[in-house]
Amino acid sequence: MNTEVVIKANNISKKYDDSYALDGIDIEVSKGQIMGLIGPNGAGKSTFLQSVLGLLKTEGNLEVLGLDPRKDRHKLLKEVCSITDVAVLPKWMTVAQLLSYMEGVHPSFDIDKCISILSRTNIKLPSKIKVLSRGMVVQLHLSLVMAINAKVLILDEPTLGLDLVYRKDFYSQLIEDYYEGNKTILISTHQVEEIEGVLSDAVFMNQGRIVMKDSIESINKKYLELRPDQKYLDDAKSLKPLHQRTELGRSVLLFENVEKEKLETFGEVRPPVIANLFMAIMETTKQGDLK
Repeated sequence: MNTEVVIKANNISKKYDDSYALDGIDIEVSKGQIMGLIGPNGAGKSTFLQSVLGLLKTEGNLEVLGLDPRKDRHKLLKEVCSITDVAVLPKWMTVAQLLSYMEGVHPSFDIDKCISILSRTNIKLPSKIKVLSRGMVVQLHLSLVMAINAKVLILDEPTLGLDLVYRKDFYSQLIEDYYEGNKTILISTHQVEEIEGVLSDAVFMNQGRIVMKDSIESINKKYLELRPDQKYLDDAKSLKPLHQRTELGRSVLLFENVEKEKLETFGEVRPPVIANLFMAIMETTKQGDLK
């Protein structure tokens, strides 16, 4: 993994009245990482991304590509792109008119590349944006972003409200047509299952704070789920699982830093899916049991 730091946030806080939307956030995002900000609504994900984009004043120190996003936002526009609200696309324009407009206002926009990407969708250049479905508008927005070839891409709930087919197509297109080892992507979502396969790193957020942050590789080594045979359930529990749930009538135990070979004597072992790990971490945090 490239160690060049692209986004560096130190003690970032944002307070509204008597509550913190962000409370002492520390994050470093390196070149090549695809980092997911995962948490429920109100966790602070969007607030943090707005601060990265220079749209929101916060306390603390924040750098994006070595620049202050509030003071140097105009410089960062060439290198940082975002999909945060598809409603900003001008509905009165045709797709062709929008592409021509982008070519005129953005120095890095490659109109030929954008047309090539759109040719693999059902979006037609003469179509008015206002007649496109929500899924097609998101596809169009992503195509515009990919044609700018920015170093950093910020995605804030980009597939919210889309059906399953469009959500899968969005992330497939993102990885196939945009991502390279030198690009950096920061994604926020509460639909964890749809981004798990593309992430290199995960950050769990709740109530403006970071609850956990780690690489997916490290998570898969550190955490394991055990579905024990019923006769071994008590023996497995003696190893002090971090969390326990029931799935289809069967106990599922989550362990942290317990050897896989030891767990395999009690039943089936596998890494947890990120959604299940997130729920477990949230529950143990509420109970005050998180180490």
